[in-house]
Amino acid sequence: AETWLVPIEGYLVDRFGRRPVVLAGGLLCGLGWVMNSFADTLTMLYIAAAVSGIGAGAVYGTCVGNALKWFPDRRGLAAGLTAAGFGAGSALTIIPITLMIKSQGYQAAFLNFGIGQGLIVVLLALALADPNKFGKQGGSVSANIQQSRRNYAPSEVLRNPVFWVMYLMFVMVAAGGLMATAQLAPIAKDFKIIDVPVNIMGLVLPALTFALAIDR
Repeated sequence: AETWLVPIEGYLVDRFGRRPVVLAGGLLCGLGWVMNSFADTLTMLYIAAAVSGIGAGAVYGTCVGNALKWFPDRRGLAAGLTAAGFGAGSALTIIPITLMIKSQGYQAAFLNFGIGQGLIVVLLALALADPNKFGKQGGSVSANIQQSRRNYAPSEVLRNPVFWVMYLMFVMVAAGGLMATAQLAPIAKDFKIIDVPVNIMGLVLPALTFALAIDR
């Protein structure tokens, strides 16, 4: 839900602009987490996860695309910094979420952090600016990067073998990373180190919490 719908969300960005898509994405992220806080069946848990996934994809895909248009000569750096922010945000919230789960339960964590992240994304959506309105070369091809001088239609892209090689690479990396992350808790439990304190540079955390934060 978070990744496969990004092409549709990209189309909506081209049609309606960045702010409405990110605004809707923030609302869906918050709504999904709030739904999870009240979920009393596995089906509802899955539906809520899909809702928040759609929202996260709208936010992430739009922000990466916007960063690329702001810095056409530094697209790799722009995309990397955006992805780094995405990972850093999740890493920084692991510890407070873990503490809230232990003290108040996962329902409270879903509710409070869902409302919090939803509000933050909605407010920041209002600050997204269109590079084309500030004299930036949004959508143009810079002479400093190796890239085709014309836009390819989606059907042309799908007929290009290079696209499928890159797509396979992305799928393998993402799938492997997600599966590894999902198995960190069972691995820590099997090795009986799930709550063993780890001290790195003066920061003491349970092994599993530390592993999840570093993994991001």
